[in-house]
Amino acid sequence: MSEQAKPVRDSRVSLSQVMLPTDANPRGNVQGGVIMKLVDEAGAIAAVRHSRSNVVTVAVDSMTFLSPIYVGNVVTLTASLTYVGRTSMEVQVLVEAEDPLTGEKTHTNSAYVVYVALDESGQPCEVPALIAQTEEERERLARGKERQAARLARRGDRA
Repeated sequence: MSEQAKPVRDSRVSLSQVMLPTDANPRGNVQGGVIMKLVDEAGAIAAVRHSRSNVVTVAVDSMTFLSPIYVGNVVTLTASLTYVGRTSMEVQVLVEAEDPLTGEKTHTNSAYVVYVALDESGQPCEVPALIAQTEEERERLARGKERQAARLARRGDRA
């Protein structure tokens, strides 16, 4: 049985990391796969905080790279839950790059990542409901429900 419902703020995550030459291609642009890995890590932390269980990634909605990230930039990822089903959780991850010398910040990409909570035997388990406390959180929850219905429809399942 799942725990009592939890507010969005209880699982919100913010991670920052300096991008190094090992993260980049020969031209100094950070590789997309590095950012995708960080997105999955930030999203998973938020999902674990909410469910207090192990989680697995089951879907990543479109991830479009809006602008490059360079070696030396500080990348900050902000992850928060936008929808919760019975065993699944949708997490929005926003990515921002900052030039630490100028302070200029650029929104580089966003993604929605879906995780399923697992019990000790590796089987899906119920997660707490999500409490949307602000109008913005309620709107995100409604849009998350629509995205989940669309994902299930693509798979041929019922929402």
